Order: sequence, then structure tokens, then C-alpha cells
Amino acid sequence: MKTFFKFALGFIVVLVLAGAAGFGYLNLAFPKVSPAENFQVKSTPERLTRGRYLAENVTGCFGCHSDRYLDRYNFPLKTETRGQGGFLFDKKLMGLPGSLSPPNITPYNLKDWTDGEIVRTLRCGVDKNGKALFPLMPYPNFSKLCQEDLYSIVAYIRSIKPVTNNPPATKLDFPVNFIVRTIPHDAGAYPPPPDRKNALVLGTYLVNAASCAACHTPVDGHGAPLPGMDFAGGMEFHFPDGSTIRPANITPDKKTGIGDWTKDYFIQRFRQGKKMADSGTPVKPGEFNTLMPWPEFGAMTDGDLGAIYDYLRNNVKPVNHNVEKFTPPRTQTASAK
Repeated sequence: MKTFFKFALGFIVVLVLAGAAGFGYLNLAFPKVSPAENFQVKSTPERLTRGRYLAENVTGCFGCHSDRYLDRYNFPLKTETRGQGGFLFDKKLMGLPGSLSPPNITPYNLKDWTDGEIVRTLRCGVDKNGKALFPLMPYPNFSKLCQEDLYSIVAYIRSIKPVTNNPPATKLDFPVNFIVRTIPHDAGAYPPPPDRKNALVLGTYLVNAASCAACHTPVDGHGAPLPGMDFAGGMEFHFPDGSTIRPANITPDKKTGIGDWTKDYFIQRFRQGKKMADSGTPVKPGEFNTLMPWPEFGAMTDGDLGAIYDYLRNNVKPVNHNVEKFTPPRTQTASAK
């Protein structure tokens, strides 16, 4: 019996040492991302205009890096907090594995960053010091942006009003805090700019830049996209009041998706959504609300929205999936709104 206990104790010690060695390796070897390049982005009127359009209306930079009113329709941004970071994403709000607080991206915080470090963050998913970012930051998508668009975003972000704010550091639960370190990697060569005369190519580029699939594709218990359910909607976002919000099915299915929508109706739906969101209508706990960034996407050009429509109608498989968009607290009855 003593021999058995000695063997068991020895086995446990070996496991502990192996685990410690493994965690040590993860800390030292990952993330595997090359040093930031040393360059400076030249600010031009063209880049500032393009960067503002992308950051505000396509890539949604301020949607995460600003504070929001949680008691109004569509959770509008607090204008004076644009870019300051600090809005808390956690288990209580969205069921995330820890407490995630997006950093300040105004010049107040970025003054000590080089342009190369900012671009590396956008493309590779590590911060100035090489720390891995949780992929709520859609750097896998941003790595597919062309060089000129990324440079334009950097030029614009450099130009916005500095806001003094020092958000708390992100804290991830075990083992996610270690897994996240293995995700970032070098992005490789920049893709070419999209051909704006080819609606499907442009639509593919914009759907990626806007991270449409991130919300409109349901996932399994480990956060992996469900096979065959691309853009079929239904991912659940749980809120403190007990309600659940689910993005819509935007596949070209005629019964449950956008298969019967015309391009004009698709575009006007965004315009109407923006108008409703801009109203600032108060919403009580438990009442219908939506996470769809209508103010941002609703200000995209007709050409860009039309290209997104063309992509969804022609490049996405129809999926018959009826989505209950909103479930009030303590009931399974969907809101009719």
C-alpha cells in the first residue's frame, strides 16, 4: 500500500511539473508574432475621409471602444466617450469568459504607439507590448483589409479628440487566458484593394470588414461556428435584465431569411434602422432591444450596402432557420415587435 501511495504521489508530482512546464512554454513561446514594422503613415485629406468612413460606418471601431446608454433603444454611444474604451464585456452582460475592457484608442493612449504597432494590432491581434488580444477584437477580419484602408484608419484614429481614460486590464478565465495566446499570428502580405466595379468582390470585402458573420452565425458551446449555419442567425446575447437578443437570419432563404427582399428594400431597411436608433428612445428593462449597429451601418453608401446585399444573395447558402429575435425575462414568448 505504501508503495502504491508513493507511486501515486510521484505520478501527481510529474503531472504538476509537466503542467507547469506546459504553461511556461505557452507564456514564453506565444504569441508567435513578428516585431512591428517601423513606418509612419502620412495623413492626407483622402485618408482622413476614407478612414473616418471605415472606422465609423464599416469596421465599427467606436462600437466597442466607447461607452453606451444601456437604457435606450439600440444602446447608443455616448458621444463624449468616442474611443475612450472601458465599456465592460463580461459574463453578466454577454456570457464571455472573463472581464473584457476594450482599451482607449484616442491619441491620449496611442501617443506612445508607433503606426507600425497600431497596424500590427489591427492585423495580428497583439498590443504594443506583444500581449495577445481576445478575438472579440476582430483582428482576423482586419488582417484581410488592404494596406491603404488600414493606413486610412490609422490616420483617422490619430486625428480624433483625445479622451483621458484608463480602462482596467482585461482579465480572462482559465484556461482561456492561455488559449488566447496561441491565436495571434503574422498576417502575411496585404490583399489587393477590392475591385469596386465588381459588386460580389466588393461585397465579400465589406462583409468581412464589418464582421457580419461574427454576430449572424450561431456557435457551439466552445464558440466555434456551427457547420452549415453561416449567416443563419440565432446566436444568443444574454443581458442583465434576463432578456436574450438574437441576430436575424440574413441568408437568402425566402421563408426565414432575406430571400424575398429587393436590393432597394435592403438598403432602406438600414436607413430606417438608423432613424429609429438615432431617436434615443428610452427602453425599460425587459423591453425589446437590438444590438444591430444601425447608426453605423445605416450611414454606409448605397453602393456599399448594395454590394453587401449582392454578396448575401449570391454567395451565401439559404438556410431555413426561424430566429426568435428577442426573449423577454422569465418567459419564452417572443416579442412581436
